[in-house]
Amino acid sequence: MDQPSASLPMNDLPPKALGGGLDLLAGIRVLDLTTSIAGPYAGMLLGDLGAEVLKVERPGRGDDCRAWGPPFLDGESLWFLSVNRNKHSITLDYSGEAGRAVLHDLARRCDVVLVNLVSRVQRKLGIDPPALAALRPDLVHVSLTGFGLQGPRADMPCYDLIAEGYSSVMDLTGEAQNDPQKVGTPAADLIAGMDAAMITLAALLDRARTGRGHALDVAMVDSMTRFMSPRIVPYLGSGIVPRRTGAKDSVIAVYQVFHAADAPMNLALGNDAIWKRFWSAVGEPGVGEDPKYASNAQRHAARAEIVARIAAVLKLKPRDHWLPLLAAANVPAGPIYRADEVAADAALKERGVFYRLEADGRAIPQVGLGIQVDGAQAGIRMAPPRLGEHTENVLSSLLGYDNERIAKLRAGNVI
Repeated sequence: MDQPSASLPMNDLPPKALGGGLDLLAGIRVLDLTTSIAGPYAGMLLGDLGAEVLKVERPGRGDDCRAWGPPFLDGESLWFLSVNRNKHSITLDYSGEAGRAVLHDLARRCDVVLVNLVSRVQRKLGIDPPALAALRPDLVHVSLTGFGLQGPRADMPCYDLIAEGYSSVMDLTGEAQNDPQKVGTPAADLIAGMDAAMITLAALLDRARTGRGHALDVAMVDSMTRFMSPRIVPYLGSGIVPRRTGAKDSVIAVYQVFHAADAPMNLALGNDAIWKRFWSAVGEPGVGEDPKYASNAQRHAARAEIVARIAAVLKLKPRDHWLPLLAAANVPAGPIYRADEVAADAALKERGVFYRLEADGRAIPQVGLGIQVDGAQAGIRMAPPRLGEHTENVLSSLLGYDNERIAKLRAGNVI
């Protein structure tokens, strides 16, 4: 549901108007045919880097994600607003001949096409790699699906939850005595979206050298499984199956949550020097110098004893006592923020990670790119678009359609 605007947390974010933005991909045009999270996130990343992104949506309904809520902000899905800035929105039904002709006209004028439909449906709609390569041979065609374009699962539907289950991340997330736990953000969507953006950049670089187009195949299950490499490779090389422990089984002997007197905190004693600095900082340097704890392997063998000793120390004082003290000693430690706490973090705001976009009479909270280029924060060129906001402008200015043709498409419910 919508919340009263005066009470919203976004009002505490630094305001940012449209302007600036990165131009690293200036001159690259992306046709984004995707919905939900993974594909739109890939498109947004390319848009953040300077590409012109044309988001094609179904007339009347738009991206599935536009309906995901509550919560909504002024009637708009906040999930949609989180992954769709720096895009033009075009409504187009390309399931029929008239709409497909428009789509093909757009594809001829684009460098990249993003698709998140399975291979069978791509072929049915005429948006598969061979069909679009026939229109533009140097096109970079990016398929982002659950299981990839080939193999026994190629036609199966998939969402983030399904991909997380296949990857083993859910089996290793949560406490041992509890059920498997999904990651608290759509991790498979976001990781696959980043993979799609990354491989698109590589394909564009190769195209600049060779003039060749590419057909790229990104699978959410593959991306999420690769994310689990540090747990899967040790199993493959040892035969030891990792189990759910609440993240208390790291190869680093002390690398977990502890409870201060008032709140939880993380502590990562990743090497021998940090181990010694920690014990000096908390006033027990003798523990750090004890030869029976000299190496990570020795500490790992005595982990239960060490964890109990650290827990007893940290629970004596509040978190705000320990974190500055450990930071001064160069010991990796930090809070376990809730969403409201991370959004209020002053350092993250200063780096431009959080801001309130103010444009066209709208105020929209955003999590920015978080990457600085030549010491500058990324700006933003376009607010997340309203459904079909740029349809007529794109058809007239990019494709050269006259008013009569656009009116005919609208009368036929093609746009």
